[in-house]
Amino acid sequence: METVALIISIIALIIAIVAYSRAGGVADLRKRVEALTDAGESIVSKASDSLRDKTADVLGKVEDAVRGEEEAKEEPKTSQKK
Repeated sequence: METVALIISIIALIIAIVAYSRAGGVADLRKRVEALTDAGESIVSKASDSLRDKTADVLGKVEDAVRGEEEAKEEPKTSQKK
């Protein structure tokens, strides 16, 4: 009885290996992982570019605001010197 169970399990293992290789196997799995990795990298790249642009815009606005305050403070001093 144990011998029959061993033979059946070996046959099942062989059938599973054949089915896995016909379904694509490791090569198909590697292709899918590479495709997902490439897609993920492009998404991250686009997101970082967008974030970089938004950060540059915000920093530009902050710079304009700070320079505007500095110019507003300097104007009364220059008018008093005249």
